[in-house]
Amino acid sequence: MLFEELELDPRILRAVKEMGFEETTPIQAQSIPAVMSGRDVIGQAQTGTGKTASFGIPLLHKVNAEKKKTQAIILCPTRELAIQVSNELHNLAKYMHGVRILPIYGGQDISRQIRSLKGGVQIIVGTPGRVMDHLRRKTIRCDYVDTIVLDEADEMLNMGFREDIETVLEYLPEEHQTVLFSATMPKEIMDITKRYQKDAVTIKVVKKELTVKNIEQYYFDIRRKDKLDVLTRLLDVYDPKLSLIFCNTKHMVDELANELQNRGYFAEGLHGDMKQQQRDRVMKNFRSGKTEILVATDVAARGIDVDDVEVVFNYDLPQDDEYYVHRIGRTGRAGRTGKAFSFVKGKEVYKLKEIMRYCKTRIYAQPIPTKQDVEEARCDKIMEQLDQIIEEVDLTKMVNLLEAQINNGDYTAMDLAAAFLYQALGKADQDRGRQEEFSFADTGAGEEGMVRLFVNIGKKQHVRPGDILGAVAGESGMPGDLVGAIDMYDSYTFVEVPREYGMAVLQAMKHAKIKGRSVNVEPANAK
Repeated sequence: MLFEELELDPRILRAVKEMGFEETTPIQAQSIPAVMSGRDVIGQAQTGTGKTASFGIPLLHKVNAEKKKTQAIILCPTRELAIQVSNELHNLAKYMHGVRILPIYGGQDISRQIRSLKGGVQIIVGTPGRVMDHLRRKTIRCDYVDTIVLDEADEMLNMGFREDIETVLEYLPEEHQTVLFSATMPKEIMDITKRYQKDAVTIKVVKKELTVKNIEQYYFDIRRKDKLDVLTRLLDVYDPKLSLIFCNTKHMVDELANELQNRGYFAEGLHGDMKQQQRDRVMKNFRSGKTEILVATDVAARGIDVDDVEVVFNYDLPQDDEYYVHRIGRTGRAGRTGKAFSFVKGKEVYKLKEIMRYCKTRIYAQPIPTKQDVEEARCDKIMEQLDQIIEEVDLTKMVNLLEAQINNGDYTAMDLAAAFLYQALGKADQDRGRQEEFSFADTGAGEEGMVRLFVNIGKKQHVRPGDILGAVAGESGMPGDLVGAIDMYDSYTFVEVPREYGMAVLQAMKHAKIKGRSVNVEPANAK
């Protein structure tokens, strides 16, 4: 089900789209309408199913932003989960002015929490012990609470929170909605539901146990800003015939496909905002091999049924474990082996562990390929082509020409072979449209993360900073507000752009005109 079909508040729908979610997970499709109806709900679902939005979206629908009173309490077993749930609710409520959400948990200064609560908080996300503490101090009042959510209820019971949970429930007004989520349903949970819920609707989404065969799975621990460089190195090292790259948002699909094109790869994007005709064209190009790299969202990739995909990249980790299986299942088809590479950073490693438990598979850490690895891979590819030529072509004439060169010159056969390989490697770069001769090592940019570009046009040509800004942003597709300092002189200009856009700007400005004049743009000298 698409989120658009749920008749959501336009502000929530806007936030959901911005978070990159087009389609509900199974638990969301069933839970959101049930919780919005006001009924008590028992949801059985494991971690990694997108259940925070299952109760978060209905809570935000109900909340009255003008009333500065607590209207909903969410209990979580751990401080980490409380923070995570709070962050997701903040993202969902991004365009809902006046809605305040506060995580409260043990280990944090209680006086600071009390000050925050005094400002008026509509939704509280907390651990049972600390919430109970505030209720006793009367720093949380339940007069206007109409919903309580018990998230990961079985985990809270395992941690000995049963009495605390029951104490919190006793504070609530008689008329309220109780929503409970639990991965398992032991007797203790059933006791709580019987005692504190009325006519509850039960929603059960237990995932299929899945195993993934014929697919080698690896992950790379890398910073977000390094993802593109690592991706291109992996594409160069493995040189897959066809590869699929998954992103969580349509915006990221467009941005990444554009970056790859600017670096000379045959890449195209595929997502839900594209017209059907456009999507059909992209898929036709991918099936025929005209497009070697397809960058897609999960929903758009539903119709992809191509047997020759050699590598799947999780540029972003999926929001649901099940999506991971759907994604990597696009490779290793028809008895072939495939590879799946996931990019993770820091805490995302925990999400990866959840995926491993779910798939009952190992995903191995892999070192990032070096530039030398890339060069060796290109060299191997050239050697393979040479093997084929030696096997299939009569080289007598070439051998005679080379012998004449060696006999008449000061070079050995090895010198000539090395020179040909050097030339072939350089040509391979040109064929890819690379511009590695441009170095952004030190361009003298004033701001960290930026590169400074030299443009051979200035004040004497009656050019203003706005003309430079318009040309750089317009030609490269980069948002104008990312352009940094523009320093104009009589006959030249310096302009700063984010490092990750540097190559794209250089490529785009090759054929650009400013005030009707062709311009030359190159990395500035540090001096």
